[in-house]
Amino acid sequence: MKLPASVTIKEVGPRDGLQNEKRILPAADKIAWVNRLSDTGLSYIEVSSFVHPKWIPALADAAEVFAGIERKPDVTYAALVPNLNGLERALSAGADEVNVFLSASEAHSRKNINKSIAEAVQAVKEVTQQGLAAGKQVRGYISTVFGCPYEGAVALDTVERLCEELFSFGIYEISVGDTIGVANPQQVELVLERLLRSFPAGQFAMHFHNTYGMALANVLKSLEAGITVYDSSCGGLGGCPYAPGASGNAATNDLVHMLHKMGIQTQVDEDKLLGASRLIEQKLEAALPSHVYQARKHQTVSR
Repeated sequence: MKLPASVTIKEVGPRDGLQNEKRILPAADKIAWVNRLSDTGLSYIEVSSFVHPKWIPALADAAEVFAGIERKPDVTYAALVPNLNGLERALSAGADEVNVFLSASEAHSRKNINKSIAEAVQAVKEVTQQGLAAGKQVRGYISTVFGCPYEGAVALDTVERLCEELFSFGIYEISVGDTIGVANPQQVELVLERLLRSFPAGQFAMHFHNTYGMALANVLKSLEAGITVYDSSCGGLGGCPYAPGASGNAATNDLVHMLHKMGIQTQVDEDKLLGASRLIEQKLEAALPSHVYQARKHQTVSR
């Protein structure tokens, strides 16, 4: 098995993890969590989203959170933005990087942002152009690649076309999303075989949810294909308010533990990650789904 020597973990818990939680945390708790995550060795944290509070009330305090975090020079603090208004707010808040998003499913696109795919592509183009003009890198998400809660199977032709368009706008990396956690390793292999015919592996990240317990198996298949960037969420938090059935993201704890056991470096300190997980579990007052966290939660950790 040919595997990479190192992998980059992009932590999405503060955004993707909290957006679907019933308990809305105060900004001070979010700030404390991001600060703990910054101490773990993670090099990338998606801090929040500048979506209208009406749609994602759990993240209405994005600007306050950005203003309160203690920034480390070796960490990228990113924000998800849906449109030019969101971009303006993200830039004002000092986001290091801008993340944009599209769905590969028409039905999910309309449920998620009330736009067709074509309309969403135009919005992403505008945000990307303005983001690049402001000196920011722009990263893209394509969601529902492996299945849509409304339409079922998604055409790979559509996924490939969207990748081509996003890269043509100047987006440096596309995160390929299994939004509802229905992917299996064989499907992951087929999707990546298709995409890697046209684009280099270094331009992709993988974003798996763990609805059916296959996130790590899908990561393993992606590693074999040469993908070295993975989105994950501390403790396994996550979900999509507009994708019924979507459960938590691949847990950063589980992913990092597996990679380290396989001799793949991540630069993430598992003990400090355990501490960050414990903090957010206490704030949410709900058990985290991460297997590694639950196995280790009673162990003593130092910050």
